[in-house]
Amino acid sequence: MIYRMMALNIDGSVVNENGKIAKETKEAIEYVQNKGVQVTLITSRNFASARKVAKALKIDGPIITHGGAYIAAERDRPLYVRKISEALTYEITQFLEGFPGQVQLSHEKQSIVGKANNQSKLTSTLSWDRDSRFLYSKQYVNVVSDHLLENPLAVPKISVLLEHKEDVWDIAASLKGMYEEVDAIPTSEHTLDILPKGVSKLRGLLYLSERLGIRKEQIVMVGAGIDDVDAIRCCGLGVAMGEAPREVKAHADWVTRSQDLKGLPYFITELFRKQHPIPFLKKMNIIRS
Repeated sequence: MIYRMMALNIDGSVVNENGKIAKETKEAIEYVQNKGVQVTLITSRNFASARKVAKALKIDGPIITHGGAYIAAERDRPLYVRKISEALTYEITQFLEGFPGQVQLSHEKQSIVGKANNQSKLTSTLSWDRDSRFLYSKQYVNVVSDHLLENPLAVPKISVLLEHKEDVWDIAASLKGMYEEVDAIPTSEHTLDILPKGVSKLRGLLYLSERLGIRKEQIVMVGAGIDDVDAIRCCGLGVAMGEAPREVKAHADWVTRSQDLKGLPYFITELFRKQHPIPFLKKMNIIRS
């Protein structure tokens, strides 16, 4: 199979837990781009944060952000955008604030972050400060729902970080019964993303690949999180990072090394070193434009 596109999850694949990108990773991505392979990022991060990662990797094309709800190369010119309405954003936020945890509204321009209403601040620090090197404008408020009363906002994604991991599945089940307009997607043992109905990383990737004239069989998907599983399963080659959860690895075609062992650049080099550049393959009529 000739692969024409590579989609990379950011956290756990490209960026390590210290918020850094290895030099070898940058070189490997440049190597595969020089072969004419389209590289994109696919992430639950907000667009501004993900765009800064893309710039560090010299990725100029569209990226898939907010869990698939916002696809763009430039913030003010999105290819695709879906948002939760102002009224629904308020209702869901108010519901989530009834649980021990912290709510964050992710807009393409800024995020609204509520004060943690639980005793354990360590979970919040570990989970939401990982992208500190690539932050965009954040506004911290005491109670997000109170802020929304005076400043209504429609957002691509609502996130909640929960003190008790059993609350993740209880909230997901409750929201499914309460609202037809949204999907609740667990992203880790303690985090949950609420997205517009029908939005996911996989659907975002398929939307973008169709726009670019690339079949899903020609896509390589590299992921490390639970919300990457559908895309890993459905693409031509699904790759899990070495430290990914067991349920992610179970659906991958290839489990590469961990980040500490340079798993991403190792995999990229091994897979693409024998593939001829895409322009050459087009010239030889091996693949069509």
